[in-house]
Amino acid sequence: MLEIFISGGPVMYPLLACSILVLTVIIERSLFWISVNMHRDYSLIDEVLELCRAGDWESVRIKTKGSKDFIIKILVTGIVHREFSMTKAMESAAAEEIRRLRRYMGVLDTMITVAPLLGIFGTVIGIIMSFEALGSAGIEHPQAVTAGIAQALITTASGLGIAILSVFPYNFFNSRIEKAALNIEKYATSLEIVYEKLIQPSIAQKKDNT
Repeated sequence: MLEIFISGGPVMYPLLACSILVLTVIIERSLFWISVNMHRDYSLIDEVLELCRAGDWESVRIKTKGSKDFIIKILVTGIVHREFSMTKAMESAAAEEIRRLRRYMGVLDTMITVAPLLGIFGTVIGIIMSFEALGSAGIEHPQAVTAGIAQALITTASGLGIAILSVFPYNFFNSRIEKAALNIEKYATSLEIVYEKLIQPSIAQKKDNT
């Protein structure tokens, strides 16, 4: 592997940096999503909605204390600001959570684009070296050209390999983010509906009094 790396020429060093960066992001995001899954608590979410339906805000505070479920955090933010603007509060909290879920995804996206371009750049350099060697040694010494051709092929393969191996986790993480966004929207809308039904009698009573 070391011989192949050296044969790839100077472009292999930025490609190595790209591969390390990609691997680091994949490991970090994998551990992050494992942690997110461990803290998910759908039963608590349903329980919170039931307590909200009854208007038992104190029980909601007690039940959700210490919860690390991101949907619970968003719902609690809406509940805390229910007398001001529940919707805007949840929108702000959801935007922050989505930003956290999307962290480092731009790095993977960039590497998917940059790695093949670096590979092509190495290919061009290798071909230039091959032509220079061919001009110096002549056609009767074709072995002088092989180093440049090897460099061209190795960098291209390395760049494509990094990009291909980045696409799968990138798409997987994106699918998880989309699913999380849909769940946020689903439960936030449910909370809004529950709260609107809860306050409708009091609104009607105020109208009657006026």
